[in-house]
Amino acid sequence: MVKYRVAGYMSRYLKVDLSSESVETAATPHWLCTEFLGGRGVGAALLRDACRLSPYDPEMPLVFATGPLVGTVAPTSGRMSVSSRSPLTGTMFDCSVGGRFGTMLKRAGFDFLVITGQASQWVILEIREGAAAVRIAETLKGKSVSDVTAQFPSESSTAVIGPAGENGVRFASIIIDGRYAAGRGGLGAVMGAKRLKAISVSGRREVAVAKPDELAAASADIMRLLRASPAVFGEAGLSEFGTAALVDLMHARRMEPALNFRATYFAGAGVYSGYAMKKRYAAIPTGCAGCPILCKKVGSDGTILPEYDSVSHFGALLGNDDLGSIVGANRLCNDLGMDTISAACTLACHAELQGTTFSPSDIETLLRQLAGRSGIGDALAEGSFRYAKDHGRPELSMTVKGLELPAYDPRGAYGMALAYATSTRGGCHMRAYPISHEVLRKPVATDRFSFEGKARIVRIAEDMNAVVDSLTACRFVFFAAGIEEYAHALSAVLGVSIDSRDLFRIGERVWNAEWAMNRANGFTVADDDLPQRFFLESGSSGGNLAVPPLDRREF
Repeated sequence: MVKYRVAGYMSRYLKVDLSSESVETAATPHWLCTEFLGGRGVGAALLRDACRLSPYDPEMPLVFATGPLVGTVAPTSGRMSVSSRSPLTGTMFDCSVGGRFGTMLKRAGFDFLVITGQASQWVILEIREGAAAVRIAETLKGKSVSDVTAQFPSESSTAVIGPAGENGVRFASIIIDGRYAAGRGGLGAVMGAKRLKAISVSGRREVAVAKPDELAAASADIMRLLRASPAVFGEAGLSEFGTAALVDLMHARRMEPALNFRATYFAGAGVYSGYAMKKRYAAIPTGCAGCPILCKKVGSDGTILPEYDSVSHFGALLGNDDLGSIVGANRLCNDLGMDTISAACTLACHAELQGTTFSPSDIETLLRQLAGRSGIGDALAEGSFRYAKDHGRPELSMTVKGLELPAYDPRGAYGMALAYATSTRGGCHMRAYPISHEVLRKPVATDRFSFEGKARIVRIAEDMNAVVDSLTACRFVFFAAGIEEYAHALSAVLGVSIDSRDLFRIGERVWNAEWAMNRANGFTVADDDLPQRFFLESGSSGGNLAVPPLDRREF
C-alpha cells in the first residue's frame, strides 16, 4: 500500500491483467510525473517497452491517464488521455477525451490505469474508492453503448465499447459517459481484443493542492482571458454554438472537404451550421467536468448534437444536406462505437470508387454493416487506406499514415498541410491546430496560403499541445490563455516553481518519445506526406477566391 501523497497526484496507479484477472496497486513513479507530467506523456512513457507489439497482442498496454490538474479548480481540468498502439495506423496513439472519467479515476485514488492481458470471456472492470475488480459480463456482448452505459449507477463514469469494438473495426471508439469519444485510431478495437466491454469508476477522494490561494488566482487569470475571447465566449463562439460554429467559417473560406476532398465547397452547408442545429434542436450547453466553456451541445429532447468534424464529414464529404441524417449518423456511430471521422471518410472513399453518392438511408445501412462487419462492411471496417489499396485505387484514400483526414482541407491552410504530414499519430488536426492562427487569427494572424514561417510555428505548436495533452487540459482554452498561465496554475498545484520553458521541454520529450516509437515500427520521413490529390487538383473557387493545389516543392 502506498503511504505518501504528492500534491497534484494520488501517488499510485492501478495495474490490471485480464488474463489472470489480477488487480494490483503500485506507486506512481516520481520520474514519470516530473519528466512526462501525466495524460499523453504518461502514455508515451509507459508504451515504450511494448511499442513493437501488435495492437492486438494481449501484452500491449491500454493506458487511461489523468494529469496533475485533474480534480482541481483549474479551468478545463477534467480531461484524460487513452493510449495504446493503433490498429488502424500502426502508430503509437493517444486520444484526449473529456467527460468525468479522468476526474472519477483521480477521486477513486489513482493517477492512471494500465490494462494488459486478454480475458477468457467478456468482462467489465469496476473501480471504486481505491479498489478494483474484474467481473464476468457475457450478457453485455453485442449490446450498444447506450444500453451498457444505462446499466451503471449515475454517480459512476463509464468507458464502453460498442459492437464495432467487439468486431475489431479498425477505427472503433471507446465512448466515455455515453457521449465523449476516444475515437481516433481504433483504441476501441484494442479494448475489444482484450474482451473488456466496459469500465466504471467512481470515488470521492480530494486531490491535494499545495497552494490553493495561488491556484484560485491563476484560475481567475485564465477565466478573464477566456471571457475576453470572441472565439470562445463571443456571440458566435464555441460556448454559444459548440465546434459547429466552424461550419460557416470553413464554408466561407472554401476549405470544407466535400465529396471525398474532390471539392472544398458544399452549397448545402448552411443546413447543418451551428446556428441551424441550435435553432432546430433548441440546443442547450453541456460539457466535461471542470469546464466553463460547455462546448458540447444537446437538444432539448436529449439528442446529442455532432461536433464540427462529424457534422461536416457526414454532410459535405458525403454530399448530404439532410440534417436529420447527419445527426442520426453521429448518434449511430456513438452507439455502435465508431469514430465518426474515419467512418465518414471510408464511406466517401467507397462512394468515389463506386462512382456514386449515398442517400441518407444508404449511409445508415452502411454504418450498421460496417460495425457488424457484414457484407461490404467487412471490407470497409479495415479503413479507407486498406480498402482503397485492396481495390487498386490507393489514391482515393484521404489519409496520412493510414489515418483519415478531418474536416479542414489542407489546400486552404498551408500550416495544416504541414501539421497533417508531421503528426505522430497520422492525419490529425489537433497535434498543432494551425487553424487557430490561419483562420481564427489567434493568437496572431498568419497568411493561410503561405508556407513562410509555418515549419517553426507548427513545431512549437506540436510541443505545446503535447504539454496540453499531458496536463490534460482543453485545447480550446489556448485560443485565449497560454502556457504561461497554465504554468502558474501547475506551480500552485504542485508547490514547486515551473515556467513555460520547463513545460516546453516536457512537450518536446513527449513528442520525441512518440516519434522514436514510430521509427521503431518502420515509419520514416517518407511517411510525412499528403495524398497526391492535394498536389494535383485544385479546390473550389467562389467570388474572388480560388483554392489552388499545393506546390510540392514548397511543401
